[in-house]
Amino acid sequence: MTDPAARDTAEAESAFSHPVVAPDASLAYGDHPDQVIDFYAPRDGGESVPLVVVVHGGAWRARYDRSHMTPFADFLTRGGIAVALVEYRRGRTLPGQGGTEPPSGRWPETFDDMAAAMDALPELVRKAVPQADLRRTVLTGHSAGGQLALWAAARHCLPAGSPWKLPAPPALRGVVALAPIVDFPQADELDVCGGAVRQLLGDETFMERVAWADPIGLLPTGIATTVVQGRDDIVVPHTLAESFVDEAARAGETVGLTLLEEVGHFPLIDPAADACAVVAEEIAQLAW
Repeated sequence: MTDPAARDTAEAESAFSHPVVAPDASLAYGDHPDQVIDFYAPRDGGESVPLVVVVHGGAWRARYDRSHMTPFADFLTRGGIAVALVEYRRGRTLPGQGGTEPPSGRWPETFDDMAAAMDALPELVRKAVPQADLRRTVLTGHSAGGQLALWAAARHCLPAGSPWKLPAPPALRGVVALAPIVDFPQADELDVCGGAVRQLLGDETFMERVAWADPIGLLPTGIATTVVQGRDDIVVPHTLAESFVDEAARAGETVGLTLLEEVGHFPLIDPAADACAVVAEEIAQLAW
């Protein structure tokens, strides 16, 4: 298949074709219905197993919730890993539908939720999957979720005055970002996901908020990081990932980049795709 649009459509259909996998437990980290984490116990694991925190994508838009990532979460558990799948508040409306909330994400609620979920995680893990070893926690996310995963790992690097800033690096083995939306100015210029980045941060406050939201400006983090990206991705172009890796190098940090040939945006989270097995291996290398 050589037509990029046709390839993307076929890959998306495959990734979204899997039945939703119910979690073993769901626990709230706040009062809002979207402030919840689903937990998946390892299908084959011992008394102490790694934990992978998964953050779903979907351009921070409400129509894309965590359900499409449940097959991916289940896929990871088959490797003897416990999974925490994070939900968070997203935009409520789409262009032309009216309403007062932005179509992509919410400021500051999307970031409030990601920070709160990570802060509540240790206590919730002990309740839901006590066999998970918090010392072996890996954070991963796809697309917009990749941005949130990288951001959550870099909260100690946030500017002074940020309400989400941590005094020290979070206790993570590492981050595996899957086709993350990073380098917000470039993403805005390329109109990634129909202007999602500008909708997330707001027109008048875009550059002001970039410093608090774009992981590329929070380097170096001191946390092991790998980016996995399809070279044929037309949803989130691989130039964003390359820009992130290059900026990390300029900041004195090495970020791994795995570019998969003849792979687009969605195979990274599709258990039926070979690319998903590559992702699982990247995660396992950090987790184990």
